[in-house]
Amino acid sequence: MADKINPNPGILLYTRIKKSPYYYGSRRHGVQLYSVYNHHYHPRHYGDPFEEYWQLLEGVTLWDVGGAERQVEITGPDAFTLTNMLTPRDLTKCDVGQCKYAFITSQEGGIINDPVLLRLDENHFWLSLADSDVLLWAKGVAYNSGLNVEISEPDVGPIQIQGPKSKEVMTDLFGEDILEVPYYYMVRKELDGMDLVISRTGYSGELGYELYLENASRDGLKLWDTVMEAGEPHGLSPIGPCHIRRIEGGILAHGCDMTIDENPYEVGYGYKWMVEFEQEQDFVGREALKKVSEEGVSRKLVGVELGGEKLGAYNDSSMPDFFPVHKDGQQIGKVTSACYSPRLDKNIGFAMVPVEHSELGTELEAERPEGIVSATVADRVFFKPEHAEQELKSTTSY
Repeated sequence: MADKINPNPGILLYTRIKKSPYYYGSRRHGVQLYSVYNHHYHPRHYGDPFEEYWQLLEGVTLWDVGGAERQVEITGPDAFTLTNMLTPRDLTKCDVGQCKYAFITSQEGGIINDPVLLRLDENHFWLSLADSDVLLWAKGVAYNSGLNVEISEPDVGPIQIQGPKSKEVMTDLFGEDILEVPYYYMVRKELDGMDLVISRTGYSGELGYELYLENASRDGLKLWDTVMEAGEPHGLSPIGPCHIRRIEGGILAHGCDMTIDENPYEVGYGYKWMVEFEQEQDFVGREALKKVSEEGVSRKLVGVELGGEKLGAYNDSSMPDFFPVHKDGQQIGKVTSACYSPRLDKNIGFAMVPVEHSELGTELEAERPEGIVSATVADRVFFKPEHAEQELKSTTSY
């Protein structure tokens, strides 16, 4: 029988998969590829992903993440207590108006999600999610807890404005004082009758902002068009989340580089400020993570430089499967995500390998579809710009 593999199958458009508040705005710009993220259509790229990469590095870009980056809202008299139960971070150190990158952990210490947590009031939180059902998890943790909380998915849709010229677009929209918002803080703004929460965050490793639109189902297209109009003089263009830039910057993606089967220590985030045992508040997975912190891990996520022909941009169907990693003819791990970096002129990525093979410079092999290539363990942050003020992770993973 003849080989009938279609290398680029389409994606079904129908009612079962949800649409972003910006869906009908972003599609006007020629979306070439969607994926499904948090049960929503999510634009991955509009043209050449490498051109989008340079646009992010040199100009300003707009990202439709209103469907992918869903919010879980936790309110009520005991909202602080429940929210702190969900994460190993000590939220007594999170002020109202501040954001935190956080893990949501399982009872075994696995990473269920890695949202940006926004504290809007003393007992009012948003979890800006990666791709997993945290709404159901949070409701499950709250059930029979005796805590007085309300957990919901609000009518909130974020967009991201990312790139060095994002400050020009933002000042045109909101005035010069928007530049005073510190990194990982937020401010409330009103724009032409639209209510927004604006945070100094982003998933790009570049200067950027996230605009969380309230009443998003009503005002989504209005905000999209307003931002596009303000960005036109500055060359703003819509792109998908740029995986080349996030891999260069050591930014992990939930679902590939980390999942519920990995814990913070295995993926290199066992920092004292990410897993805080000193706090009085209990949290899900505390005992399991304490044990891991004392005993250590047997595997570790590392950076790798890969040989062979130039890889794609990762979000362009160029890596449909993990690449097996070999040492002395035996499979010992896997490459979790990888791409070609034009700036570095090399293939780069992340790999989960045994700790005894995790030292910088360790020579391994990776099994790409076209054959075996070299895989050299490298610093996981491949590019460190002089202006960087990153925590190595900028917002929810895509």
